[in-house]
Amino acid sequence: MTKETFLHDKHIALGAKMVDFAGWEMPVQYSSIIEEHKNVRENVGLFDVSHMGEVFVRGKDSVDFLNSIVPQDISKLSYEKAVYCQLTNKQGGLIDDLIIYKLGILEYLVICNASRIDEDLNWMVRNSKGFDVKIDNQSHNYSLLAVQGPKADVLMRKLGLSDYQESFTIKPETIAGIKLLVSRTGYTGEDGYEILVENKNSEYLWDKILDEGKEFDIKPIGLGARDTLRLEAALHLYGNDLDENTTPVEAGLSWSIPKDKKDDYNGKSVIEDQLHNGTTKKLVGLRMLDKSIARHEYEVYYNGDKVGVITSGAPSPTLGANIALAYVKNNKEICTGTIVQVMIREKLHDAEVVKRPFIQKRNKVKLL
Repeated sequence: MTKETFLHDKHIALGAKMVDFAGWEMPVQYSSIIEEHKNVRENVGLFDVSHMGEVFVRGKDSVDFLNSIVPQDISKLSYEKAVYCQLTNKQGGLIDDLIIYKLGILEYLVICNASRIDEDLNWMVRNSKGFDVKIDNQSHNYSLLAVQGPKADVLMRKLGLSDYQESFTIKPETIAGIKLLVSRTGYTGEDGYEILVENKNSEYLWDKILDEGKEFDIKPIGLGARDTLRLEAALHLYGNDLDENTTPVEAGLSWSIPKDKKDDYNGKSVIEDQLHNGTTKKLVGLRMLDKSIARHEYEVYYNGDKVGVITSGAPSPTLGANIALAYVKNNKEICTGTIVQVMIREKLHDAEVVKRPFIQKRNKVKLL
């Protein structure tokens, strides 16, 4: 049975086109994907991302436990800070990619991808043997709303945000009279916030944000624009760009792996070997040189040889071009500026290897 978020009826009332995504009936668009995409880049958008998972980890061994399952060094995470990391298997492959928030001295919040909640929980419980921790899946009790775009901050302040937050922080707040958790994170490449609220308050908060956001030209945004926004920002999508046979190093996520972490973790030997000796494949950005669109699993060629596969591809409303992410052989000749070909309907189409992200991200906010 397809699951529904607590905001399902709100989406129907707004005329959203609904689709099945990771077992959830979710809005793919309300108006047009391009219109919604541009509104997030220029104004502000409201997303229902309540399908994501929320797992709380508590206990005296919580730091040691988390350090044993992710490459990041959680012992260095400060109170009310967040860190992007990966949940790795014994071979260094990606079970999921996560954001971990430190809520207290011995309390952490782990945000999981919707399609991986069961796998993540199973892996976490299996790996908790010998640790004094409580793994508490609260995904069914919370809704997650994302307010994203250059006008997100002014809207949140109008709603009652009291304290300044820099990127990748989380704080308890009272918004529209509701106690909740607010993090300055997102999945669009724009400035913005994600709001963790109890289900019972989610419908009221959704309506309140849309009402108060009218002066900032707010629009509800579906999964279609969420995908094109994240692709322009070269943010990975699990199941497309990440999977259990791909390591963080191969995925271009070496920046998120501390070089001085002493604690052992699943797949550490494989990951450290790749950091020192390189990989056989790498993730690159492509910009199509004609009007063709490179889609997931299309083949990539160089000098007549198959060298890789497209993981994500779509039109870029910001650039007015078609873009893609692809895994290719780690050949030094395949670099920025190289022309490769993508097989589309049995015909090769030229594409240029370009730097990632495809656009300049505007989501880094520091303390004044």
